Amino acid sequence: MRPGSRSEFPKAVALPPGEETELDRLIAGPEAARPGQSGFRLVGHGPEAFAIRARTALLAGRSLDVQTYIWHADVTGMYLALRALEAADRGVRVRLLIDDMDARAKNAGFAGLDAHPNIAVRMFNPFKSRTGVLSQVAELIWSFNRINHRMHNKTWIADNRIAVVGGRNLGDEYFGASDEVNFVDLDFALVGPIVRDASASFDTYWNAETTIPMHTLDPGGVTDEILERVRGVLSESSGEAETSRYAEEFRGDDAVQRLLAGDWPMKWSETSAFVSDDPHKISLDKGSSERSNVLTLLVPTAENAKESVTLISPYFVPGEDGTRILVEAVQAGKRVRVLTNSLVANDVAAVHGGYSRWRHQLLAGGVEIWELKPLPGSGTQPSLLGGSGASLHTKALTVDGTTLFVGSYNIDPRSAWLNCEQGIFAESSELATRLESIFDTQCRGEHAWRVTLDAGNLRWNDGRDVFDDEPNASTWLKLQAWVTRALRLDAQL
Repeated sequence: MRPGSRSEFPKAVALPPGEETELDRLIAGPEAARPGQSGFRLVGHGPEAFAIRARTALLAGRSLDVQTYIWHADVTGMYLALRALEAADRGVRVRLLIDDMDARAKNAGFAGLDAHPNIAVRMFNPFKSRTGVLSQVAELIWSFNRINHRMHNKTWIADNRIAVVGGRNLGDEYFGASDEVNFVDLDFALVGPIVRDASASFDTYWNAETTIPMHTLDPGGVTDEILERVRGVLSESSGEAETSRYAEEFRGDDAVQRLLAGDWPMKWSETSAFVSDDPHKISLDKGSSERSNVLTLLVPTAENAKESVTLISPYFVPGEDGTRILVEAVQAGKRVRVLTNSLVANDVAAVHGGYSRWRHQLLAGGVEIWELKPLPGSGTQPSLLGGSGASLHTKALTVDGTTLFVGSYNIDPRSAWLNCEQGIFAESSELATRLESIFDTQCRGEHAWRVTLDAGNLRWNDGRDVFDDEPNASTWLKLQAWVTRALRLDAQL
């Protein structure tokens, strides 16, 4: 089932923090002043999220570990790849761990990078075939149960001193740099002991049997010649990045300027946890609580709430158990609020069909629901199984204004039982309040519709207009969602 032999793949672990790099000098002092605590910064603004990654790649002097579901070959994606290559040229050890579902189409680029003596590239659960649409489709059909298991984790770690963890993939739309579609997304920037926990999780995936080195997958593509071609492409693309509209916004952003000046505004907490799923979760017993470490912490966190639960999930398919938990929380006197995508804003219409099965029951049970409108400029229609046009990409939770979670985990069966996920739990009233403020802002009428029941009928209201059907959604979109709902395909969503 798996390409290659495990004896060919040497194990590797994160390099420990030191004292010699610029990141060591910037971060070691604040860490030492707060023993046992970790520092957190919520990063909601796309340019700042990009700046932290780009700047830490430039400052890294020892190691750069990157784990992601998607790495686009667009302006920001290519720019970050060039920064990683330049770090390797300086002697930094670079490890790139990519899910192969999207990466296969960029096989030559990743193979070229793997030829660098300081860069190692590994693919999670890769296709055996490396080129050709027909071979990919055939493998999807014959090996569906294996291929259906993906790594959705996103982590960026520099010098084992600072990490960025959250919902963002690497590409223009995740950093607010797209001229067509941009996502509302959220990261945690982290310093302190929690970073070493993130590195430990990275190592677990890096050394897992489901992760295969590029030089094993495509030995003919891992050559110095291809590396030089990749270097040329990345260098050429960097000129476009430097002159783009996005670069101007990046240079003019006050938060970014503070970051570049070495100011790391953080909120510190002694109570936090980095949690990630077992990379072999698909082999665990179906329905076993051990199959989702993230869910195992999320559920009791929500159930133990005393006053309130606030959820943000772009793909929200709570199912019978999730619906029961949220409704029971309301019946116990707690306020439960949910922000998710509307049908017209959702990039996967099938997911909305799964969510709509439970929407009426949630509302009848007292759960408050808002559905995000498409962002301005998001004109591309969603598709049944995925595509451009999504607005919301944040995955987060707050409980009682004191506890928060930010990660890759959607409230849906795919995150629970199929995909590998991860996230950060932290205790901080200031951070939780900030996250709730983000929620409140996104729920305003200019951004979202409040969904309610009126005599048992659904209503969408933004304070100006009221709709009695999925607002602004075409008949085709409604049909796609209806088919998924009718077929009850929740388990794959």
